[in-house]
Amino acid sequence: MQPMHPGTPYQAPPFGQQPNTAGGNPVGAVLLGFLVSVVVSVIYTGVIFATYKDQSETMVHTLYIGHALLNGVAVGALAGLVGGRSDGARIGAAVIAPLGAFFGYTNAVPLVIADSQTPSVVWDMLENEPFFPAKAWWGSASDTTWISLLGLVVAAAAAWGLAYVAGNRGRRA
Repeated sequence: MQPMHPGTPYQAPPFGQQPNTAGGNPVGAVLLGFLVSVVVSVIYTGVIFATYKDQSETMVHTLYIGHALLNGVAVGALAGLVGGRSDGARIGAAVIAPLGAFFGYTNAVPLVIADSQTPSVVWDMLENEPFFPAKAWWGSASDTTWISLLGLVVAAAAAWGLAYVAGNRGRRA
């Protein structure tokens, strides 16, 4: 008769942080997405500032939606490429892109006011009503609140969608 040797005991998975099986670097994706969003927003603010005298209300809304889409595409593509299949990178992109669309518009408002009136008016405005740029973004006299919200949705959807597509492309296990 042979002696019985116990088999190897079951080893439970370790506690704590699990290895990243999604591939990529979600933190780097979010940081690079933020930087790209800032650059796209600054360019949009400059375009608005340079052309505000010649724009109709329709053109303002079209540029805003286009900026939201461009911001979402840029942030989403970068988040997908750098973050891989990480849900954190996708969520980060879907949060950062709408913020970039919002701040691109609101940063243009004080510049336009300063150019059309005087720079001291901007200081007075920010002292008395610091949220005036956000109120201007939210809607104008023609009740365009839905366009403001549409821009946020477009930016978030484009960022999430492109991060998903770019993150899953070529990384199948």
